[in-house]
Amino acid sequence: MQRLREAAATPYVELDREAWAKLAEQTPMPLTATEVERLRGLGDEIDLDEVRQVYLPLTRLLNLYVRATGQLHRATNTFLGGERGRPDDAMTTRTPYVIGVAGSVAVGKSTVARLLRELLARWPDHPRVELVTTDGFLLPNAELERRGLMERKGFPESYDQRALLRFVVAVKSGVPVVTAPIYSHLVYDIVPDKRLEVHSPDILLVEGLNVLQPARIRTDGRRGLAVSDFFDFSIYLDAAPGDVRQWYVNRFLKLRETAFRDPASFFRRFADLSQAEAVTLAGQIWDSINGPNLEQNILPTRGRARLVLHKAVDHTVTRVRLRKV
Repeated sequence: MQRLREAAATPYVELDREAWAKLAEQTPMPLTATEVERLRGLGDEIDLDEVRQVYLPLTRLLNLYVRATGQLHRATNTFLGGERGRPDDAMTTRTPYVIGVAGSVAVGKSTVARLLRELLARWPDHPRVELVTTDGFLLPNAELERRGLMERKGFPESYDQRALLRFVVAVKSGVPVVTAPIYSHLVYDIVPDKRLEVHSPDILLVEGLNVLQPARIRTDGRRGLAVSDFFDFSIYLDAAPGDVRQWYVNRFLKLRETAFRDPASFFRRFADLSQAEAVTLAGQIWDSINGPNLEQNILPTRGRARLVLHKAVDHTVTRVRLRKV
């Protein structure tokens, strides 16, 4: 019996893992275990079964949504053509389907976004799938220092929100080639004179901490536009804050043994910390920066997502909440 809980007074349908997995039982798995391992981020426990039971159904749903949007596009062109038809230049051009992926630091957003990119690109309806992370739209460290924001890196005010909005608007407007800045986690800063090019994708994934933030109130009292206004679909990765804190500490310890040891790493000074010192420092960073950002800015946007994936302490997704259409 399918375990499906749907309360009459809620705008969501909530499914447990078993019910969700059954929604794509007949969908072929396009990835191998080796490919999943390559896509997995540091500290993520995702495996082929997790992909099959959670992310394959999600890409089936997204494929259906993309196809339905194509039907709406054709309906719009029919309407604009009128009863007698109009010149070709009166028709609209179908623009990329944009998906936002949000959630806390260390919750697994990057892995999920990479998985979705690979899975969605295997569907014949939309082979060109691009991924952009909002890290590239962080203000450069020099500017953060000038504004006194280095200790608030990742908070909404640490991003060039206008540049991010312009980027998404350009993509959604059908601009053939749109560029975005590139961020290096190794040097912990924007890479000068390098840009990522996005070429008319069928689907664009935009992954980041604050992509579901509502528009800010402007100085004249009016509300502007938000990046999420141009999303066709949005996903929020959810987990208990205490679990995410522990995942962050665990990831910090792994980085201490790997990336932090690179001489070029911004965090090279942390590589020689003892285990106890590293645990203490990671906890302090979480409690002073990432935890408050989650509580104040990220978690409040969860209700704005079209779909919420809730992860248990072992990183597995146990519940899926989908907003009704």
